[in-house]
Amino acid sequence: MKNELIEQAIFRMDENTPRIQKCLDQLSEAEVWQRPNGSSNSVGNLILHLCGNIRQYIVSSLGEVPDSRDRDAEFNGEGSMNKAALYDKINGTVEEAKTVIRQLQEEDMLRQRSVQGFSFSAVGIILHVMEHYSYHTGQIAFWTKLLKDRDLGFYADFDLNTKNEL
Repeated sequence: MKNELIEQAIFRMDENTPRIQKCLDQLSEAEVWQRPNGSSNSVGNLILHLCGNIRQYIVSSLGEVPDSRDRDAEFNGEGSMNKAALYDKINGTVEEAKTVIRQLQEEDMLRQRSVQGFSFSAVGIILHVMEHYSYHTGQIAFWTKLLKDRDLGFYADFDLNTKNEL
């Protein structure tokens, strides 16, 4: 069960990172930091936020390194990085998290840890990060589609009308 959870978590991370890259490729440097409205975040802020969350939950908690997250800065970093630097940051953070996840042992999976004031097992932490990463990747894709009015082609190589096999 542990190996399957780890394999699926890494699959989802590897699925979302190229989607973010595809969005960044479509956007100008200015559009990366454009906010839909005052209550929403830019693509750049969402990427910084994802890096902070993944680092706090997986790299720090599961990797047992000090938590240095400054969550507020993730939402105030307007224009602080260009597209290439943002991609390098999310890709590097994800690769670091994948290394930590791969090193987990069976006995690590149910041990409770305190993260951001919550108590989670490694299973709970991994599920949280996968859900959070997918959620914000969807927001990034949605905002990119709104700005560019084009299909991003995430499923261009798949027939999504294929029926399930029994």
